Amino acid sequence: MKHNSKAITTAMQLYFSGESLRNTKRALELLGTKVSHQTVYNWISKYTELMQTYLDKLTPQVSNVWRTDELFIKVRGNLTYLFSMMDDETRFWISSMVADHKGVSDVRQMYQDAKEVTGKRPSVLISDGAPNFHTEFNKEFYSNKKDSRHISHILFKGDKNNNKMERMNGETRDREKVMRGIKNKDTPILKGYQLYHNYIRPHEALKGKTPSEAAGIIVEGNDKWMTLIQNASVN
Repeated sequence: MKHNSKAITTAMQLYFSGESLRNTKRALELLGTKVSHQTVYNWISKYTELMQTYLDKLTPQVSNVWRTDELFIKVRGNLTYLFSMMDDETRFWISSMVADHKGVSDVRQMYQDAKEVTGKRPSVLISDGAPNFHTEFNKEFYSNKKDSRHISHILFKGDKNNNKMERMNGETRDREKVMRGIKNKDTPILKGYQLYHNYIRPHEALKGKTPSEAAGIIVEGNDKWMTLIQNASVN
């Protein structure tokens, strides 16, 4: 690392836990590191890609029940949708994609990515009533053995059938508010936040574990960002 390694990991922790790029920059100045907010963004982009390349080689041990949902986000001021797949038991955020439409977008690539990440397909997939979830489920997960089923659920007031997924969407929504919209669909910010959710942030519902720990992937050390960057640099 060209800059102070602690400054880089501190910047990533501050940003993904809710601070803006400019607030992160100001906090680093208090620690004696003067950089621009663009430099902070460049760190996020560079090290997210490095860590993700390393983490793509690992296989989380997830359950056989998965959940999927969509969340509207703004990309360059335009309404788009972030589709995500999450394991029910470990809360591991398996895969995601950004698309322009809600109920008609082809989500099969997200399903295929989920199979590649986990090395398996779910026995049960839970979603809302959007027809594209079921259409692509039949193409990608259904088998003649009928050992995979899709629970396509229409949400009623007060119904909490997909509440685990809703909580994760809430986390992402809170993060997006600070960002004040996303500049492009392939931004490293979304991948970085997925990484933060899985490997860095402890979850109360998991008794203080991260989703990766619940899925059998242990990241040692007090500074997990540093551990991941160091591991990624030598693998």
